Amino acid sequence: MRAIVMDRIAGPLAVREVEEPEVPDDGVVITVVATGLCRSDWHAWVGHDDVALPHVPGHEFAGLVTQVGRGVTKWALGDRVTAPFVEGCGTCEWCLSGNAQVCPEQQQPGFTHWGSFAERVVIHAADTNLVAIPEGVSSEAAASLGCRFATAYRALTSRARLAADEWVTVVGAGGVGLSAVMIAKALGGKVIAVDRNAAALEVAASLGADHALLAGGADVPGQVHALTGGGSHVAIDAVGSEQTCADAILSLRRRGRHVQIGLLPPVDGHPRVPMARVIAWELDVFGSHGMAAADYPGMLALISTGVLEPQKLVERVIGLDEAAALLPGFDTANVAGMTMIDPSR
Repeated sequence: MRAIVMDRIAGPLAVREVEEPEVPDDGVVITVVATGLCRSDWHAWVGHDDVALPHVPGHEFAGLVTQVGRGVTKWALGDRVTAPFVEGCGTCEWCLSGNAQVCPEQQQPGFTHWGSFAERVVIHAADTNLVAIPEGVSSEAAASLGCRFATAYRALTSRARLAADEWVTVVGAGGVGLSAVMIAKALGGKVIAVDRNAAALEVAASLGADHALLAGGADVPGQVHALTGGGSHVAIDAVGSEQTCADAILSLRRRGRHVQIGLLPPVDGHPRVPMARVIAWELDVFGSHGMAAADYPGMLALISTGVLEPQKLVERVIGLDEAAALLPGFDTANVAGMTMIDPSR
């Protein structure tokens, strides 16, 4: 099959023929119809994650089941499916309680094993991790759910527990940030979107953001406090840097809730977080690591009824060759929505 292959950390990527994957006893092989190009894939490419080389990136996707392991009971050939980027083992206390996103034995396509920037990908513990795609939901929209959209949904509903009429500051208007804007508005929140890219802020405004702030040189927290009369109730760092994390936390009102979605790898030592403000203002700080398949039904119901429209976040669809060229520069790219890959192109 064709796949994007990484032979060395932060090196050139190549599209070439590789061996077909073998189906695990508890898993399936999926023919990839759509897969998203995400900042997390860049983190793996640059070396922030420990991956075995050669490696195939890619962790959010939608496709068709084309091989089924002998221990799988819930899925059949031809099923149209997606999956969270975290593959729970299906047997530990966390998986059995519906929290596979923190499974200590988890696997992740595109990180712990070859991912979805290929014509086919493997999912382990399929009965725990696969999700059926409802009719009327496009493959591109379904692919966005595995990481960015589902992570934003759980961050706002289960972690921050956003209530109607609360202010939300979303720092970063990439895929996960724009997802957060859409979801927060659907939940009745009032949203301030922050980004360095004016085009991304225009998309955020089209999704309902009440205010759009251009980052870079401006006092973002000060502007948020002025707009909200004391700060946001909820803040989301959808980028993952010392600056964006600090801007999000400092944008909060007293006793506000911060959710860290963007990865904060210890590139130059562990990142500094304004903990003095966290303590003095009694702020809550949450992590959000995706969403287990068990929690998908509520989100999918909102998508099926049109309350949430992840398809609106897809900016473009490209092939593997173009994706291989784009991934190394994804950290600094001025994207205004999600980039999806069609491996058949």
